[in-house]
Amino acid sequence: MKNDKDLKIKWDKFTRDKRAFTSFIILSILFIATVPAELLCNVRPIVLIVDGKTYIPILITYSETDFGGTLPSEPDYLSKRFMNLLDGKPDESFSSSSKDKIHQSFDIGLDDFEDDGPVFSIGLDDFEDDNPTISTSLTTETTASQTSTKPRDYWFLWPPIRYDYKYIPTESNTGNVVLAAPYKRFIEETNQVIESSWKDGHYLGTDDRGRDVLARLIYGLRISMIFGLSIAVTGTFIGCLFGGTQGFFGGWIDLIGQRLTEIWGSIPRLYILIILSSFLVPSVLLLFLILNLTAWMGIAAYIRAEFLKIRNFEYVKAAKAMGVSNFEIMRRHILPNALTPIVTFFPFEVTAGILALVSLDFLNLGVPSPAPSMGELLAQG
Repeated sequence: MKNDKDLKIKWDKFTRDKRAFTSFIILSILFIATVPAELLCNVRPIVLIVDGKTYIPILITYSETDFGGTLPSEPDYLSKRFMNLLDGKPDESFSSSSKDKIHQSFDIGLDDFEDDGPVFSIGLDDFEDDNPTISTSLTTETTASQTSTKPRDYWFLWPPIRYDYKYIPTESNTGNVVLAAPYKRFIEETNQVIESSWKDGHYLGTDDRGRDVLARLIYGLRISMIFGLSIAVTGTFIGCLFGGTQGFFGGWIDLIGQRLTEIWGSIPRLYILIILSSFLVPSVLLLFLILNLTAWMGIAAYIRAEFLKIRNFEYVKAAKAMGVSNFEIMRRHILPNALTPIVTFFPFEVTAGILALVSLDFLNLGVPSPAPSMGELLAQG
């Protein structure tokens, strides 16, 4: 009951600080909104109904053959090829390539009439039909390019943003895929007007590779928040374990633990990351493990001080006299009364984890491409 009253008092004090409480609400809303990022930004439709049959591409991977196509791979739902397939139109790229092949096959020049050797050497073997597929392959290919299925009855349910963090479009209504701006631009050198990227659905433009900036911001914010929270949780847990052990037992355990902590804290994390990145593939898990090597030391010092103070209280001595184990005393009697530094420093641990990830991504030492990254967007300017 006492802990509940203390928590209520602290929460009321926090809500009275309008700036802090408003920032907390805004950050919570942004994080909750980015959790279902796949439903907000995706190149796959949420629901696709073709001729009365329902498909859920956002959850299940389909091949082009499932929609009457010829390729066994997953279709590009934003491409003209897939829309032509649903509309019953022939594939223009396939038809043009077939025409090129036909033109190249029957291209005749003056060199074809040169007398380079014996021409009229005829034997019985020349009349045998050894490879009938050669004579029919061209006809089959031409027929396939000219045939078209009837239009399909289809309906899409798209996410609000029809791009994800790694999709690079091959077609653009504005003629500009890379570094597209969300506003109209005029290029004086060529006297050309480039329309806004809103025509292509890029509400914040594209980056230097043609990927949607808004989609990468949403995915990147989710990764940064989850990474920062994970660093704070694991760092707090490890810090409570080491700091609580040192503070409760004291003596040589505390002395040796403090010296080892000081030695370990003098090792720079950036150098460790550079060394490990030279022979290990950078990943979110690797960054998580490296940053956790030193993320616990700050909270461990405060927990140690709280345990050193609380271990001499009367109720702790009474619990020892009753034969309660040291672990139970630390967990049930001391730790609940030593939560002040944990509650105070937990938000700072979260921001420190986010800042560390963004900084490493900015230095190209973070998560590898094409993973969404706030630091990479900052590096692009």
